Amino acid sequence: MIVTLTPNPSHDRTVTLAGRLERGAVIRAESVTSQAGGKGVNISRASVSAGIPSIAVLPSPPDDPFVHELLAAGIDCRPVPTEGALRVNITVSEPDGTTTKLNSPGPTVTGSVLDALIEALRRRVSAADWLVLAGSLPPGAPDGWYAEVVAALRNGGARIAVDTSDAPLRALVDGLETAAPHLMKPNAEELASFTDTDPEVLEADPVAAACAARALLDRGVESVLATLGPHGAVLVTDDGAWHAAPPPTTVVSTVGAGDSSLFGYLLGDLRAQAPDLRLALAVAYGSAAAGLPGTTIPQPHQVRPELVSVRRLDLTSGD
Repeated sequence: MIVTLTPNPSHDRTVTLAGRLERGAVIRAESVTSQAGGKGVNISRASVSAGIPSIAVLPSPPDDPFVHELLAAGIDCRPVPTEGALRVNITVSEPDGTTTKLNSPGPTVTGSVLDALIEALRRRVSAADWLVLAGSLPPGAPDGWYAEVVAALRNGGARIAVDTSDAPLRALVDGLETAAPHLMKPNAEELASFTDTDPEVLEADPVAAACAARALLDRGVESVLATLGPHGAVLVTDDGAWHAAPPPTTVVSTVGAGDSSLFGYLLGDLRAQAPDLRLALAVAYGSAAAGLPGTTIPQPHQVRPELVSVRRLDLTSGD
């Protein structure tokens, strides 16, 4: 089972344009879709679609339409009561796959809500295989809150994966000596932000990305899945490093592709697959998501890991 935490959930609205986005112009949308979202919620959605039990923990008024939407979709949603309407995130999608995101901050959480979220996770962590902490933190949460959650629950039974960015990611990295998750999933830009490297170099050079990710293993993280946009992803564990190149994909929207990649990796792990096969499934899920509109999570039949090319990396010689 996969338990997910989405501390800053959102109603995700995707505006699809027939042409390029032009500032200051009046543009007619081709379509507008809305979906209950957030990184952890997306992973729970993918999990249910693949037949893997999942519980989605998040702060929300219990009667919010967000909660009802997830329950109607078959997702076991466990809201921790909080005040204020959930945020709305807007994605503008252009025909060439370019996406522009407008993310609102979300309602402010109190210390009691944060404590209740940890307690909600604590009650379920022993029954889970993976606990996924994903997304931004809401206003009111300290930057180091993810590190606090990891430290509190790391020995609770489930392995912990974290996918976040900006200040919460930096705080987590700063606290790895006492709060290292089992898995981290940065993208190239996030990986560069705490390794003092160029994100464009990391995205284009799998060996450089793997070497940067290796620094996290030296500080207690067991595995790092680093997504590299159109260049696929690298996986680094104590057993070695691998790079997976994606199959040819017509990109429709990259929103949710990273979440799908993370789920693909977790699915491979739950199937007890070898590291290279877990990486292939991760990239296959991410590529399938990139070929779908909005934040659509791919169905298992849309995922083609056999089309993903994986090679082992030699980090001692530079290739």
